Amino acid sequence: MVRLDSGSGHARSDRQEKGGNRMKIIIGKYEASIYPEGDGFTGAISLGFDATGKRQRVKRKGKTKAQVRDRLREAVEDLEAGIKTEVRYSVEDAVNDFLEKGLKGKAKSTIDNYRSLARKNLIPQIGAVKLKELTADHLDKWLDERAEELSTRSLRLVHQILERAIRQAQARDRVRRNVASLVIVPEGQEGHPSKAMTLEQAVKLLEALRTTAEFRLSAYVVLSLLAGIRTEEARALTWPEVDLKARTVAVYRSVRAKGDTKTKRSRRVLKLPKKAVEALRAHHRRQAAERLQAGEKWQDHDLVFCREDGTPLDRWQVRREFQKITTLAGLGEDWTPRELRHSFVSILSAHDVPVEDISDLVGHVSTHVTETVYRHEIRPALTKGAQAMDKILKRQSRSA
Repeated sequence: MVRLDSGSGHARSDRQEKGGNRMKIIIGKYEASIYPEGDGFTGAISLGFDATGKRQRVKRKGKTKAQVRDRLREAVEDLEAGIKTEVRYSVEDAVNDFLEKGLKGKAKSTIDNYRSLARKNLIPQIGAVKLKELTADHLDKWLDERAEELSTRSLRLVHQILERAIRQAQARDRVRRNVASLVIVPEGQEGHPSKAMTLEQAVKLLEALRTTAEFRLSAYVVLSLLAGIRTEEARALTWPEVDLKARTVAVYRSVRAKGDTKTKRSRRVLKLPKKAVEALRAHHRRQAAERLQAGEKWQDHDLVFCREDGTPLDRWQVRREFQKITTLAGLGEDWTPRELRHSFVSILSAHDVPVEDISDLVGHVSTHVTETVYRHEIRPALTKGAQAMDKILKRQSRSA
């Protein structure tokens, strides 16, 4: 029998069990055996029996006996450190566990963003790696590769997801150290700079939406462009908050997972331009037809903008649809839904609407926030929201 120190791996004695095929060894306080199996060798550590009398063992495989001995020694070190020895537990398993259990209390938009980043930029590249075998060198190489495609912000978010996933695995005794904390995140590509449409481009977009019934989110685009609401506010908008007779819509700062977002502080009521009201009326008729067609499959969330079965939209669906619309309008596909809000601010500012009024319309707590966030769109100015937008569009149509 061969006795090994669990820490050093040095043999204390060198006696092999009779029979030649199976070798018994002692590692620390554990008895193990190594035997031929398939094209290599298998090592098994005996952990006794559970409450039902079933034998408990930890197994490791390798091409050579020496490789198996090393892996058994690592398994014993994990056992002595209280680490669960699930050798098959992968990076993908850790990330999925984190996405399922580690984001409690976070806004749905944050959860959707994390899931999308993980599934597109993390799991496909290193998800199959066993968590215990993940090294800092491995992560350095992976991050350098990702840096060639991702923006610096996205790269840091992807690294953050991995680091938090491993931290959660540590807390559950699945791994001893967090190698993601040992690496430096490189600089990525420059992010997509926000831009705003000119008045001419905005009119072109509205005209394209008027002449086609192809797009389900036409009213979404019209409302975002002409009222300046945030894309997450539009996705969360419900019909009880829309008054088409009064031409108003009530929106809330954001949708949070905890607490009541429908407070006086988070709520603002906006007067709607005529084109937005017309678009919402047409959208309401279309949605009623979809609801009738869906029948029992319809899930009623009272959402103004939703999928064909009534369930909530996610940001990626909106983005894909919006890029189809801008392409049809001849503006190209290099636009994001949030730039509709930038365009709203830019058009109002260019037509003498004061920054104080714009700040109220977009739901900022102060003009400083408006001037900081929309510093490229804000120009010196002087009048008000829905009325101003109606006048601007009317003036533009006369000159066309």
